[in-house]
Amino acid sequence: MVEVLQSILALIVTLSILVTIHEFGHYWVARMCNVHVVRFSVGFGQTIFSRRGRPPAQTAPPSDQAIGTRSNEPLEGTVFAVAAIPLGGYVKMLDEREGFVPDDLKHMAFNRKPVLQRIAIVSAGPIANFLLAIVAYWVLFMAGVTGIAPKIGEVDPQSIAGQQGFAQGMEIVAVDGEPTHTWSEVNMQLFSRIGDTGDIEFTILPSGSSNAVMQKQVSVTEWLSDAENPFPTSDLGLTPDYPPIPAIIGGVVAGGAAASAGLQSGDKIVAFDAIPISDWATLVGQIQSHPDQSVELTVLRAGSNVLISVTPKGVAQDDGSMRGFIGASREAFEMPAEMKRTVSYPFYSAWIPAVEKTWSVTVFTLDSIQKMISGAISPKNLSGPITIAQVANATAQSGLESFIGFIALLSISLGVLNLLPIPILDGGHLLYYLVELVTRKPVPERVQVWGMQIGMFLIGSVMLLAFYNDLSRL
Repeated sequence: MVEVLQSILALIVTLSILVTIHEFGHYWVARMCNVHVVRFSVGFGQTIFSRRGRPPAQTAPPSDQAIGTRSNEPLEGTVFAVAAIPLGGYVKMLDEREGFVPDDLKHMAFNRKPVLQRIAIVSAGPIANFLLAIVAYWVLFMAGVTGIAPKIGEVDPQSIAGQQGFAQGMEIVAVDGEPTHTWSEVNMQLFSRIGDTGDIEFTILPSGSSNAVMQKQVSVTEWLSDAENPFPTSDLGLTPDYPPIPAIIGGVVAGGAAASAGLQSGDKIVAFDAIPISDWATLVGQIQSHPDQSVELTVLRAGSNVLISVTPKGVAQDDGSMRGFIGASREAFEMPAEMKRTVSYPFYSAWIPAVEKTWSVTVFTLDSIQKMISGAISPKNLSGPITIAQVANATAQSGLESFIGFIALLSISLGVLNLLPIPILDGGHLLYYLVELVTRKPVPERVQVWGMQIGMFLIGSVMLLAFYNDLSRL
């Protein structure tokens, strides 16, 4: 229950940051264009908190604008509100399409502004999300991004990597020509190739070598296109060259097999069905190979050995096989200094890799959307609020660096999705305004109504699919 509450809190904090920045982009540019903002809301539904800002400076209408009806009361300030459902937000502007606007205020209405100003206001939200990501990555690169060195561990000779001559001790210095300083960067490059057919090119530094790199190619065909939870490195047979990690329980999932059996944080597993256990990887291998089978663990607890019976829960994999899981995580383990890589830049130049990182993640997001639409990757990879909450909670617990990185990644995703040419999204409005810019007349109201209905159907369908995927993962 505590973990669920933590995940909900992490979701609220994460989405509130992203939505506030996004809507502030719309708000700020609207004010710069002299559009009156009626309401700035973070969240939907019942208002929890609200406060009215100062009344705006009410500029005079253009001299050539005839004034008929006048407002009876002075223009009120923007209402800043926080609502109960934190899954979005909105900026409501003065607009004749949404209600009566007196003649002396029409020059402050959104719909009366030139099309280029409307384009600037609508695009400001997604742009604010991209700027947030750049700032976040800028901070991370100044502080130093730490990861695990991409050195290869033990390789199964029968795996794809083993057949191509990959061996323990080699280091992956580039994938498809892109430098890889950490395993995280290796994974990012490989994830971008999911669904592809062709060759993946690795630049390898052999063990013990200082500069004699070699090239290796791995051929793939519609790679992992049907995988629900793809693990590119594992599919190729590549594993990090980790030092032995002690088989010590760090935490257990409430209601899981480990918790039901009585396993506790701090327990050290020394044997599995009387087979000695030397490290965490060996323990995981044994558990996964015994789905739905009762096994006996020898646990070192408070200086004494305790026998505990546990039945790993069988979970079906993409290939039809079953793997056992007990719902336990390992104790935090500090990697040796020689296994770490820290990438950092001075303040004045850290913005360059920050922009490059934002651009590469943006391209990756667009490519993933295109592959999902074309069927090159499974729609099961689409995630909704439950998965976002779980990841937000996990990254928050992992430390500030991980959480900031997740904020940047999610902010880019929000910016990209909002720019898609789907009515009701910012991108749909931009499409209408671009048509108006070319044809010099607005898109007919009936077309906009049809577009709104289609857009609501598309977004609703995607949200239902994402929510279904979340529940399936649970």
